[in-house]
Amino acid sequence: MAETKDSKEDIKSGGDVVDANPVILKETIEQPQGEDMQVDAKPDHAHPYRYNMNYPSIGQCIIINNKNFDKKTGMNIRNGTDVDAGNLLKSFKMQGYKVKVFNDQTCRQIEQCLQSIAREDHSKEASFVCALLSHGDEGVLYGTDGCIEIKRLTSLFKGDRCKTLVGKPKLFFIQACRGTELDGGIEADSIESDSSPQKIPVEADFLYAYSTVSGYYSWRNTVSGSWFIQSLCDMLSKYGRELELMQILTRVNHKVALEFESSSTIAGFNYKKQIPCIVSMLTKEVHFSH
Repeated sequence: MAETKDSKEDIKSGGDVVDANPVILKETIEQPQGEDMQVDAKPDHAHPYRYNMNYPSIGQCIIINNKNFDKKTGMNIRNGTDVDAGNLLKSFKMQGYKVKVFNDQTCRQIEQCLQSIAREDHSKEASFVCALLSHGDEGVLYGTDGCIEIKRLTSLFKGDRCKTLVGKPKLFFIQACRGTELDGGIEADSIESDSSPQKIPVEADFLYAYSTVSGYYSWRNTVSGSWFIQSLCDMLSKYGRELELMQILTRVNHKVALEFESSSTIAGFNYKKQIPCIVSMLTKEVHFSH
């Protein structure tokens, strides 16, 4: 659901809003059948369960930051997203990535941008990162002029289409709604107390870190940015050189789940919660330091 007229007061006061789609729009896109691929990534014999990050470059980080949308989409301005983009740029630069930010991209521009990057030679790079910041719904992301399937974008980096990233981690961070459900939360009692060629599936070595679980709204503060990106950047700055990526993302989940609650003037949108969702096809651990 797009930001409504009632949310104007939230924007002025730094309240919480959602990145959502008023109408579910989906496209049926045929994808090629999965194939096995030869692995070109360098093995790390000292750490067989870690991705080898010892390359001339750790890789690129591409940030798609959509704030303004055509009126025909029915989508309102995403105040606070520039804060997210700036924080991501700083956080991934600190990890050594070459970061590029693309603002207010149409569906075609997003696809062309990622298609161009997927066609590049990544043989001297250890990994690839992409952050998608926009409105969304289940399975789709909004360009400034409409929506596009997320799978259509991520599939550009599959092993049969981007061979110089085969066997290397491809990390996608997606800040967007995935539906129109709200999480009211629940009170809980404390419970604290070898180098030979290999064949791998083309879908391997991907990680999708969604800001919310399937079917739910994703919250963004109009002043300080989205809950998910705030938490991700905070945890990266604290633990990016110390912990493995899944450990970092578990702490992101913890921070979003426990430290945030919506404050909104829209009826029924107050005191709501959120939990990010990590979908991993990684086959090794990701340590940004090597």
